[in-house]
Amino acid sequence: MAQSAAQLLPYIAATFDQMPFNRLLGLQVSRFGADEVEVRFPWAEQLVGNPIQQILHGGVIATVLDVAGGMMAVASALERFSDIDETELVQRFGKMSTIDIRTDYLRPGRGQEFIATARVIRSGNKVAVCRMELHNEQGVHIALGTGTYLVG
Repeated sequence: MAQSAAQLLPYIAATFDQMPFNRLLGLQVSRFGADEVEVRFPWAEQLVGNPIQQILHGGVIATVLDVAGGMMAVASALERFSDIDETELVQRFGKMSTIDIRTDYLRPGRGQEFIATARVIRSGNKVAVCRMELHNEQGVHIALGTGTYLVG
């Protein structure tokens, strides 16, 4: 049965929530819409990259930005369809991948909770470009990224 993009967004968010690597990192989708994505995760010892400074590993930061950007790319691509069924969705977006990502580390990753957000810069038939940011619970801007994603 065909569904609208708005009807499929919760299904896609649940899929990202259930990915084993995302679960390992403690990622939870807190907002998923056509205009913005938000992914949260709590501080955890296993995410430390520098045990002396007790800060997040840079790979964790880049990964979370990539997850948020990828979700945003999917949401923006979905907006081009008035109706799509689950089978077509899986076929179309099962091939979605990151083409390129740039991460700029602005401050050490300190905090109790971290929030990654993403917005679309440009979305085309084949490629979407997104801008992502990572903040802690106090609003300290830790990193930003730009991701290019294959969506079609």
